[in-house]
Amino acid sequence: MKPTRRELFGAAAAGVAIGGAALARPRSSPVRHFPVSNVSIAKAPGYTMDVYDTVYRIVAEHKLNVRGKRVVLKPNLVEFDPDTAINTNPIVVHAAYEAFRKLGAEVQIAEGPGHRRATLDLADAAGYFHTVPKFEDAFTDLNLDNVSRLAIPEPVSQLKSLYLPHTVLDCDLLVSLPKMKTHHWAGATLAMKNLFGLVPGGVYGWPKNVLHWAGIPQSIVDLHHLFPRQFAIVDGIVGMEGNGPIQGTPKQAGVLVAGSDVAAVDATCCRIMGIDPKRIEYLRLARGEENLGESAFRQIGEPIDAVRTPFGLIDPWRQMIQAA
Repeated sequence: MKPTRRELFGAAAAGVAIGGAALARPRSSPVRHFPVSNVSIAKAPGYTMDVYDTVYRIVAEHKLNVRGKRVVLKPNLVEFDPDTAINTNPIVVHAAYEAFRKLGAEVQIAEGPGHRRATLDLADAAGYFHTVPKFEDAFTDLNLDNVSRLAIPEPVSQLKSLYLPHTVLDCDLLVSLPKMKTHHWAGATLAMKNLFGLVPGGVYGWPKNVLHWAGIPQSIVDLHHLFPRQFAIVDGIVGMEGNGPIQGTPKQAGVLVAGSDVAAVDATCCRIMGIDPKRIEYLRLARGEENLGESAFRQIGEPIDAVRTPFGLIDPWRQMIQAA
């Protein structure tokens, strides 16, 4: 039987310590070692047809075995404002959709916005229906999908388990397609933070405060660990600086960043944005500070210095995380 919303939310609430502002458990981690991973950096000056070739080349150079596999693309759909750059641009999403289909994958697009309940209306306003042919046939609203409860092994946050949508639990590869943005609470929101959209609003409500109560950086890491088969393509063609992820201002960076090691992708994006990744808590928790140096990743394509575009930050982040 499918559990009721009341049962689901009760179980979810029992999984976190809620009493005022709940804090994540302090943890001490041993030194960890990660293999050197490849991160692609490609210049993309605008949302033109050239993006399709660039995205296909990026995906192909990582030699992903996706023929006959189920691939879910997870863009970042938050709000719509025609005067800023909040959502993943639909051209980047469609380019990824066509690239994975060309490589023989069965591709689906899925998202569960944390602020808007009318997901299809939001996608339409953001240009997805216009850009992606038969978009509604390819799309799943993760806020309303069937769910199963998944235990979190060795949680970093206060969460013990999460109800998650079958669409993402059953896929062979989850592809995070975030917008490159600053974030007023996390410092930066990129491929890892984008996974908050997997958590169903139909279970946890809007704006999914269960993740905030459990600790934002810690919840980012727990979600990341639940999906070991990931790839990321970050839309940094036009990102957002300042008071992101919603109230900031557009920032032209002209770049796409991609790779299978999603934490490495996020650390590389931070450097492009002029942010020290060692000062982003969720990246320290995911890899350890000792694994966030530039030598920990192998850059493919453009060097970071060729695309570095410092993003403006709000206080107190400006003093805390801006790279020298």
